[in-house]
Amino acid sequence: MCNSLLKSKIPVAVAIAALFAIEAASGAERLPAYGANLSETSVSGLSSGAAMALQFHVAHSGVVKGAGIIAGVPYDCAEQSSNRATGNCMKPDAAHPVPYPAHLTDITDSLARSGAIDDVANLNDARVWLFSGRKDGVVLPVVMDAARDYYSFYVPPDRIVYRNDIGAGHAMVTEDYGDKDCAATKAPFIVDCDFDAAKALLEQIYGPLNPPSAQPSGKYVEFDQKEFLPNGNPYNHSLSDVGYAYVPHACALETCRVHVALHGCKQQAAQIGDAFYKNAGYNRWADTNHIIVVYPQTISRWGWGWPFYTLNFVWNPNACWDWWGYDNAEHHTKKGPQIAAIRAIVDRLATKP
Repeated sequence: MCNSLLKSKIPVAVAIAALFAIEAASGAERLPAYGANLSETSVSGLSSGAAMALQFHVAHSGVVKGAGIIAGVPYDCAEQSSNRATGNCMKPDAAHPVPYPAHLTDITDSLARSGAIDDVANLNDARVWLFSGRKDGVVLPVVMDAARDYYSFYVPPDRIVYRNDIGAGHAMVTEDYGDKDCAATKAPFIVDCDFDAAKALLEQIYGPLNPPSAQPSGKYVEFDQKEFLPNGNPYNHSLSDVGYAYVPHACALETCRVHVALHGCKQQAAQIGDAFYKNAGYNRWADTNHIIVVYPQTISRWGWGWPFYTLNFVWNPNACWDWWGYDNAEHHTKKGPQIAAIRAIVDRLATKP
C-alpha cells in the first residue's frame, strides 16, 4: 500500500494539500493556564471515550481523583487486537468471551511495577461511576460488568457506583437534551432519558454539588491541540488540531478543578458540531462547582500519515479514541501519544497563570 501511494503523484499532492488546509483552517488559541488543582482532576467518557477515560485514570491514578465510565471496556481489554476489540470487548459470545478481569489486573500490575503507569495503590482512594444502558447493543452490558469487576480489584466497593437499570441505548444520557427515544443509538449519540449522567458522575467523584446554573454562563475556549504532541502533529495520532474547554467565570479568579470529558466514536465536533461539548450535560454543573471541563477531540483517519519523516498507518475511520492500539502499542500507558496529550492539556490548565 505504501509503494502504490508514493508512486502516485496526484494522491500524494492531494494528501499534502489537505494537510496544509487542515493546518491553515485552525484559528484556535493557545490553551490558557488557570492554576487548577491538579489533585482534583477527574475524567469521564462515552464508548471509546469511556475506554480512554479508564485508561487515563489507571495510567495517571496519582492525579486522577475519579472516573465516570459510560459504555466502556476494562483496561487493556483488546490487548492490541482489533478482532478482540470488536468481539470479546464489545459483543462477546461463547466463542469470544469477555476477558477475565483477573487477567487484565495481572497486566495492570506488571505495567505498574515497570513504571509505565502509576502505582495501582492510588486507586484505593478513587471514586468511580459506571453506566451501562439496558438497550445498548454496541457495548453489551456484560462488558461493563467486567469493567466493574476490574475496578473492584483496586477500588473499595463503597467507592463504586454502577447504574445498569435505565433502558438507554449506546449514547450519553441526559435529563433534557437529545433524542427523545432513550433507547436510540444514532448520531449525535445523546439521548434524553430524564436522567442526568453528568451530574451523577460528577457527584460520585466530588461529593454533593451546588445546584446548576440555569444556562451555561462561562466561556467556551477553542484551543490548539498541536502543541500537546511531541512533534506538533496531532493528525499522525488521529487527534484534531483543535480541542474545546468550558471555563466558568469564577475560574479566572479562584482555584478550580479539571474534568476531562471524552466523546465517543463518530461524536467528534467535526461530525456532530457542538452537540457534545455544549450539551452533554457537564457545563451547567461546572458553572457553580468550580470545574473546568475540557473536551479533547479526535479525527477520522485511515491510511498513511504525513509528513514524510513520520509515515505511519492508522485505521480509525470512526474517530474513536485509541483503546486497542491502532496508533501505538503503548496506547494504554503514560507513553501513549493520546494519553500523553491529554495529560499535557491537564497540566497546562493546572499551571499558574
